[in-house]
Amino acid sequence: MCSSVSTKRHHQKHNLKLFVFGDSYVDTGNWPKSYGGSWQQPYGITYPGSPSGRFSDGRVLTDYIAGILGTKSPITYRGWKSGEKKLSMKYGMNFAYGGTGVFNTLVNQPNMTTQIDYFQQFVHQQKQYMQLNSSSIAIISVAGNDYATYFTSNHTLQGLPDLTKSIIKQLVYNIKRIRKLGVRKIGITAMEPLGCLPQFAVSASYQNCSKTENSLAEFHNQMLVESIKKLNNESDDQSLFVVLDLYNAFSSSLYLQQNISTVNSKMESLLKPCCQGVSKEYSCGNIDEVTKMTKYSVCGNTNASFFWDTIHPSQHGWLAISSHLRSSILELV
Repeated sequence: MCSSVSTKRHHQKHNLKLFVFGDSYVDTGNWPKSYGGSWQQPYGITYPGSPSGRFSDGRVLTDYIAGILGTKSPITYRGWKSGEKKLSMKYGMNFAYGGTGVFNTLVNQPNMTTQIDYFQQFVHQQKQYMQLNSSSIAIISVAGNDYATYFTSNHTLQGLPDLTKSIIKQLVYNIKRIRKLGVRKIGITAMEPLGCLPQFAVSASYQNCSKTENSLAEFHNQMLVESIKKLNNESDDQSLFVVLDLYNAFSSSLYLQQNISTVNSKMESLLKPCCQGVSKEYSCGNIDEVTKMTKYSVCGNTNASFFWDTIHPSQHGWLAISSHLRSSILELV
């Protein structure tokens, strides 16, 4: 019996296809090259050595999830459409675009509904229904940019509960769509502790996380967990949908690193981004259009940094985070 289960799992891992949806935490190169950003130096300096479209100095969450599942990071939708490496389609496909959300955001890129439309077209073109049913996993990382768009539009805290409800409602609908297209299991990330991102921690000089933004993330996650539990209860398989708890993974990683670091290393060094603009009007990767001089600085050791820029973890950070998610990720196999 055990041998049979082990063989089945090995077979599933061997033929596993990973389909990724969402934002910059999982985007491995869909972001348009003409937009710069993740395609500019110094992004990608740790891996692969030059910009690859990942919003980090190296690998991102998708890469580590693929590794834990025993497969390879799938080709990007952009790469597939442009005819790159068609053979690597066997690992699945990444439809995630940095800056996007459940709904439309500040960037003019495909939101999650459109990403699923692309996936639906792909499935129909490839006629892969049967293969998807037995060996496919979807990863969803989305919602942070929906909140960013809300606040940028000068909305108030009072309207947040309604926004969260609409985000979760649409997310559940999207999850059901992906499932109906033949994906066997789906992992959905909870929201990270927003207040610990350098973008918000800077207000406290990187000494601690902002409680206001963390409360927002906690409320979102509470609603998400309840909705996913309900979805699982409604299905024949009680573990079709798995929440990947980014909130605790971030928090545990930061806490652990704070405790094992040297006496001289404070929380500031963990919450401070490795790459940042030389002043407030600049950000990581910015270059002066006239003088062509770099308008950012990069820390001396990327492996000592948890955050790469003001929003995204470094490769070192993602490695720590994914190790805390390992048991949840393996529930998808």
